[in-house]
Amino acid sequence: MEYHYPIDLDWSNEEMMDVIAFFNQIEAYYESQVKSDHVIDHYKRFKNVVPSKAEEKQIFKTFEKASGYNSYKVVQLAKREPDTTISHSQ
Repeated sequence: MEYHYPIDLDWSNEEMMDVIAFFNQIEAYYESQVKSDHVIDHYKRFKNVVPSKAEEKQIFKTFEKASGYNSYKVVQLAKREPDTTISHSQ
């Protein structure tokens, strides 16, 4: 699948990398598996870049429209099931 990540060109390179790394965790959940702790760690870095809940919702919506992957659901699952490996095929 080919799509673009929802990034803001005003972000620094490091911030862009943090956001992309977070979305890589979401992709891993849907395409194979990922450790819930990794999702949470990357989400925290994502939130350092995007502290606004409204902006987070918009970015998640844009990413889901492009990829079909629901970031919110993955983050919620990771929070409910810490210290485990999670995947869409569970």
